[in-house]
This record gives sequence, C-alpha cells and structure tokens, in this order.
Amino acid sequence: MAPSEEYAKARERAKAKYRFFVHAAVYAAVMILLVFVNLVTSPRAIWFVWPLVGWGLAVVLHGVRVFLLADKNALVDKMTEHELRHSSAGKIDDEQQ
Repeated sequence: MAPSEEYAKARERAKAKYRFFVHAAVYAAVMILLVFVNLVTSPRAIWFVWPLVGWGLAVVLHGVRVFLLADKNALVDKMTEHELRHSSAGKIDDEQQ
C-alpha cells in the first residue's frame, strides 16, 4: 500500500472517529435538554427515557462500527477495488472506440 493510500485510510478513520464524537456530544446535549423539559413540564409522566434508549442504541451502534469494525472492511475494500478496476477498464474501452 502506497504512503498516500495509508494516509487516506488513516484520515478517513480519524474523520469517522470525529463524527462519532460529534454524534455522542449532540446526543448528550439533547438528552440533557429533554430530561429538563420532561421534568419541568410533566414530572409525573417520564417520557424522556424513550428517546434516550432509542437514540442511545444508535450511538452505541455507531461506536461499534467506528471502533470495533473499522478495520474489518475486507469485503468493502475488495468491492471498491473491483469497482475501480471495472470503471478504469470501461473508460479505456470507451476511449479506444
């Protein structure tokens, strides 16, 4: 793998981690707001738990994808390489005609 390819992959992993942290921060801020709104407006009916659990599951899955499954993209890598070869071959054939 060329150094530029390694850099591109490392940069993409760093971007994915950054996006996860932004997602987690937005989740935390919105949940704090929802807890406050719920407890101020209707303290007897606790409803903030539903978005907390639903969105929380999405944040957990996002984290799993970014941190646990990030380097296990062999299938995606193979498919990408195939697509690049296929598109390059198609361009060469089109240019020759």
